[in-house]
Amino acid sequence: MTSENFTQIAGSAIATYCAEYPDEATFLGEHSNDHRLGDPSVAGQQRRQSELSTLIGRLDALPAGELDTGDRIDRDILRTVAEGELLGLTEIDEGSWNPMLHNPGQSLYGLLSRDFAPLPDRLASLAGRLRAVPDHLEAGRARLRDMSRIHVETAIGQLEGTLGLIESEIPAALAEAGNPLDLTAEISRAATAVRAYQDWLRGELPAAQRSARLGKDLFARKLELVLATPWQPSSLLQQAYADLDRIEAELAELVGRTTGSGTADRAAIAAEFDRLAADVPTSDTILQLCRDALTETTEFVRRHDLLTLLDDPVEVIEMPEIDRGVAVAYCVPVGALEAAPLVTQFAVSPTPKDWSADRVRSFYREYNNHMLHNLTIHEAMPGHVEQLSHAYRYRGSNQVRGVFGSGSFIEGWATYAEELMAGRGYRSDISEAAAAAVRMQQLKMQLRAVLNTILDISFHTGDLDEREAMELMLVRGYQEEGEAAGKWRRVQLSSTQLCTYFVGYVEVRELVADLRRARPSWSDRQLHDELLNYGSPPVRYLRQLLELPPAA
Repeated sequence: MTSENFTQIAGSAIATYCAEYPDEATFLGEHSNDHRLGDPSVAGQQRRQSELSTLIGRLDALPAGELDTGDRIDRDILRTVAEGELLGLTEIDEGSWNPMLHNPGQSLYGLLSRDFAPLPDRLASLAGRLRAVPDHLEAGRARLRDMSRIHVETAIGQLEGTLGLIESEIPAALAEAGNPLDLTAEISRAATAVRAYQDWLRGELPAAQRSARLGKDLFARKLELVLATPWQPSSLLQQAYADLDRIEAELAELVGRTTGSGTADRAAIAAEFDRLAADVPTSDTILQLCRDALTETTEFVRRHDLLTLLDDPVEVIEMPEIDRGVAVAYCVPVGALEAAPLVTQFAVSPTPKDWSADRVRSFYREYNNHMLHNLTIHEAMPGHVEQLSHAYRYRGSNQVRGVFGSGSFIEGWATYAEELMAGRGYRSDISEAAAAAVRMQQLKMQLRAVLNTILDISFHTGDLDEREAMELMLVRGYQEEGEAAGKWRRVQLSSTQLCTYFVGYVEVRELVADLRRARPSWSDRQLHDELLNYGSPPVRYLRQLLELPPAA
């Protein structure tokens, strides 16, 4: 009876979440709110706080001893998610100082980007969201005060992308559908509202003096709740520096062996990265290179029997202009609540059309032809595409793990997958040099994950400045200057998210080691299938499902 009650509570919590965040609901595949935008007003904030407090009370009233293992874990996951969201709405209150949160661009774009329904039907929902834009931005504007300068600057720039979407991409979609609706007035009003919001932000920019640093206490609490991790910032920082030294030693050994020079110093490592970075894609070749890499990685996983391949359809697509300039690729899975037979998308980015030649050169040197193989492993095979395909098939008594999948587990698995493939000799059938080049890029990406954590903690809980951050990334991370400059901006714009990759990797790495010790006779496929059998729960809860003790 208790488990039935929890199932009802979980279902109600998910329905309320989808109603509160219609853009997230669209991504998840729950489409009853596709015609709406969220409510960024103070009243909306207070209503959501009340909903979350009630939810936590209902979860606490459940007698844990009467829940089966799966429901008990899902109850804990849901409670942690609710606490994290409540912290964000109250003490952090990001909606009052970050104008980027009120940009409706992604909510509009979400209805154009996936074919979950016929285009005319999606455009009808889009019309509702367009009509809501003026009131939505006005409510966001009324809530904002004491803003952060870098968030205001970034919001002004991102709103240009939203204008392009409203004034160019939506009319193009209407024309493609045969102009089933006349949205001329809606498009005009929405664009006017976006420009007015932009102009208001420009006027507020001189007074935007709020620090972008979260502070020690809030950062620690957010880290614990949002990543569902027992790591504390101080111990995590210590672990990150230890891994930084470990990876540098592995790079020194690899470069020394590859070049025949013994153990290499930093200058020799930098020279080898520089040599590999000269082998670059172009905007004309990058998509096909990733398609070829997807074929190659898939065959490697199959040949080495690393896990059960589900062979779900995957489409390598050109990343839309609105998303370009931050990362070179991302995975768009089928939403946990989606009923339509969608294809998983592996989006790959040519450079934005307005970039200078020098910026394009720097970008492709960072994402060179060797890095594209490692990137394909992370984003697609056996990383995000394959893991999320397994997760989509998980069916418990509720959808908590699908709707609130753990970002640290998802990113941790993908980072572990990079190490797994390199360790098994991916591309060694081409040549030892090709395998060594991918291993170099994999170690560089591990360095990036480690440095992301160091930067995130050191900025938000300390006094890290731009000079120190750039030196870390350029010298110890061997990053291109454009990549490092973009990361420094991201450090200031977000908090705890950059820890996701390293926290997840360390937790998955330790989990795999413990599972191998507990199941010494298991093959790679048995072990990895077991890890992926339970959806995307935080690793601390996956340990319980696997009947393993907590991490040391």
